[in-house]
Amino acid sequence: MRLDHIRAHAGADSAAGRFRGGQTPRRADPREALTFAAIVIDLHCHVLPGIDDGPPAFAGSLALARIAAAAGTRILVATPHVNWRYRNEPRTIARLVAELNGLLAAERVLTAAGTPLEVRAGAEVALTAIAELDPAQLDRLTLGGGRWLLVEPPFAAVAPNLDALLLDLQRGERRLVLAHPERCPAFRREPRMLGRLVRAGMLTSVTASSLTGRFGEEAREFALGMAREGLLHNVASDAHDELQRRPEIGVELERAGLGALAEWLTEEVPRAILEGGEIPPRPALATPAGEPARRSRWRLRR
Repeated sequence: MRLDHIRAHAGADSAAGRFRGGQTPRRADPREALTFAAIVIDLHCHVLPGIDDGPPAFAGSLALARIAAAAGTRILVATPHVNWRYRNEPRTIARLVAELNGLLAAERVLTAAGTPLEVRAGAEVALTAIAELDPAQLDRLTLGGGRWLLVEPPFAAVAPNLDALLLDLQRGERRLVLAHPERCPAFRREPRMLGRLVRAGMLTSVTASSLTGRFGEEAREFALGMAREGLLHNVASDAHDELQRRPEIGVELERAGLGALAEWLTEEVPRAILEGGEIPPRPALATPAGEPARRSRWRLRR
């Protein structure tokens, strides 16, 4: 299957993730972070220095890690981009994870509960880059060395055969976690396609700040619709730094009315992903405040 049409629009990937709203970045203060009750496992975080659009050096990585730890994060999965621009290899990721864990131990970066923060290796692999990677390399880019691969769907307005490409990628023991599907135009245009992929065994990981509108109202509504329809399995920070795209999850979940699902979304599901266990069933969810009228959009397209 061809990726030509998707790759032609791949340049939109980086622009779609930029900070929006024109706010002046503020100086990060770990004390301002909400301490979350759950033992948070952040499955998607650009914490490694100098290999993508995350921190340029270890100082920035440490600053990001301190904020995450103060907010209750126990495990950060380092997921640098693997795409046409950032051609990161598993051995480079593993080396930087080891170096960062050494620095975190030396600096005694602890969670609010006093436990050490741990970084594990992973990657965010763009679907547009899959054709350039052999299966053995893909298997070394999984989350925590398990069988789940974090795949970034295209931000392109046109993404032909998207579902077929993803289903073809999920073969053998490999399973897929779809990164920020709420920001993918193809999924927003056709929610039933996302439903089919979830029924085929894929999981979804929404960016926490999408829940509060950072990436626009359409992304926010789609993310909340995913929660209502049982298509949301994980919420991660997708943090890139300590100023604009911070490693915070708890505040966004509470503001979105998803606090009752916090433990399942940020601890139980990601733990099962990392440990290779069965994905636990989702607790019952009350409809978030102010959202009941928007179910019709999903009913019409399922």
